[in-house]
Amino acid sequence: MDPEKKELAEKDLEKGACTGVSNPAFDGPSAIVSNGIPDSKDVEDDVSEDTFDPWELVNPKVKEKKWKELSSFGKFKRVMWLLARLVILLALLYLFICSLDFLSNAFKLLGGKSAGQVFSQNSLLRNPVCGLMLGVLGTVLLQSSSTTTSIIVTMVAESILDVQTAIPIIMGANIGTSVTNTIVSMGQITEVNEFRRAFGGATVHDMFNWLTVFCLLPIEAICAAFEPYAHGGPLYWLTRSIVDSLHIETAQDVNKELLKVITKPFTKLVISIDSKAITKISTGEVLAEDVKLVKHCKDAVMKNVTVNGTTSLEEVQVIRKCALGEAKSLFALTDWSDELVGGILLVVALVLLCICLVLIVKTLHSLLSGHIAVAIKKVVNANFPGKLAFLTGYLAIVVGAGLTILVQSSSIFTSAITPLVGIGVLKIDRMYPLTLGANIGTTFTAILASLTQSSTKLKLALHIAFCHLFFNIIGIIIWYPIPAMRRVPIKLAKFLGNKTAKYRWFAIVYLILMFFLFPAFIFAISIPGWEVLVGVGVPILVFIIVIAIINCMQSRHPNRLPKKLRNWDFLPICLHSLAPYDRIFRCCKVCRPGKDEQSPPSTPPPAYNDTITNQVPVHYENTVL
Repeated sequence: MDPEKKELAEKDLEKGACTGVSNPAFDGPSAIVSNGIPDSKDVEDDVSEDTFDPWELVNPKVKEKKWKELSSFGKFKRVMWLLARLVILLALLYLFICSLDFLSNAFKLLGGKSAGQVFSQNSLLRNPVCGLMLGVLGTVLLQSSSTTTSIIVTMVAESILDVQTAIPIIMGANIGTSVTNTIVSMGQITEVNEFRRAFGGATVHDMFNWLTVFCLLPIEAICAAFEPYAHGGPLYWLTRSIVDSLHIETAQDVNKELLKVITKPFTKLVISIDSKAITKISTGEVLAEDVKLVKHCKDAVMKNVTVNGTTSLEEVQVIRKCALGEAKSLFALTDWSDELVGGILLVVALVLLCICLVLIVKTLHSLLSGHIAVAIKKVVNANFPGKLAFLTGYLAIVVGAGLTILVQSSSIFTSAITPLVGIGVLKIDRMYPLTLGANIGTTFTAILASLTQSSTKLKLALHIAFCHLFFNIIGIIIWYPIPAMRRVPIKLAKFLGNKTAKYRWFAIVYLILMFFLFPAFIFAISIPGWEVLVGVGVPILVFIIVIAIINCMQSRHPNRLPKKLRNWDFLPICLHSLAPYDRIFRCCKVCRPGKDEQSPPSTPPPAYNDTITNQVPVHYENTVL
């Protein structure tokens, strides 16, 4: 022991003897117990609490009386209270879905014309990486993979795009659709562990989509480079052989709006948008400056039109502000620009979305408590008995696909179950197969859109729709059946969840980076051509791979690395830790870490605690403590 510490310990011993207080550092375990310091059993209990897994299901304390212990009035009261909460939950879910529709319309108004114009640039789309990032950005702007895929299906059917060019855009649309439930997870940002689980549950969708793209896009791109010989990759040829073997007739009267039948009466009272105009811009039928997306009243006016020096009188549709009696939506009463309406609608949609999310989470907390919560958790997260347990996940995939087909939106389905993961009702391991099923279900929209094409265009449209379907099926085959592969996206999602629980601001940075800045950067360096993309992108990719390998070696086999590379301490702290950035973001109350995530103080606590009657000296070299 250091001489100074030894002298301090002796003084503490003398003080303890003078005051009649035993010193645990010298008097043994009995003194530890008598002075209120935990013995070995208590220490073990503390360790078990510290090793609590926040990703496991939350087991609430059942405080309510059992059903058989209630009086008749008590039973009636409990049933009525349960029904009231169910009605409130359904009403909130309805408003939540409507807010997602408003959000989608707002992004269409703000960026729909730009997306349509970019989709019409066929020369850019020849680059598969450029097409991938365009699919991500387009879907984020339109807030709907269904809209993006419907546009692509129409462009392929009209021979504006070929199938090989459209495949990377479809992959990008699959990635972009996961932005919605990532935004939704922010509704639980105030509670550390709820936010951890909710963000992890949301980003497991992102991880699966990105990993599948990393596997399949290079193969398709390499095969596209040998076009005179291959004319497409495995995904192209697989879907083409399936389409060629089918004999399907066009179905003009197919109904693609199942859930919107319920929500449209309300949303159309607020805003009505001409979604077909975006498709017309992308196909070159109309110019963006000649189109107004917000539906207004139109008047037929006779106007002189000059074409090739010949003037003729033609009927022209003139858009005007609707009168109060003839307006079909609130914004039809205004003559505001699409951008202004989109900005107002975006604010309204986000406010409504946040309010609905907070109230939904609180209602779920109240509803899923006591005996009901225990029963639901057992049913939802249970596996089939015995050797059939492995089939449970596949059933979850089927359920996810079926429910997504029913609501006609993977965003709505995954956003609805994300809060359930946050409050601890649904495990992330069960959320994963449900998300995979949602990816399958969302392809149903593209298939329906292809069936509305004429018989001459049906095969091309169905071909790209099947590419969307089999992209997800192949991804599931890669990342689900084998347990080791299944754990990869789940572990990545948990890693992100843990980071966001410790640094709340990281979630916003992740959202902006992964869905806006990163796709925009890759898209920008893809525009000049392959030379710039390879020259800039390959060194960055190699650097990321090397860092990932070193990180893996540091955690598993540090002895095989040079001494300097066994940790990153030789680098400035801002290059290997988020702590410096955390100090900047701590000005935001919500972005501060939770109590259980705050780091311990850098300096040791004082030897005495004046607030405790029995002052017990603390010695850090004492093995018992």
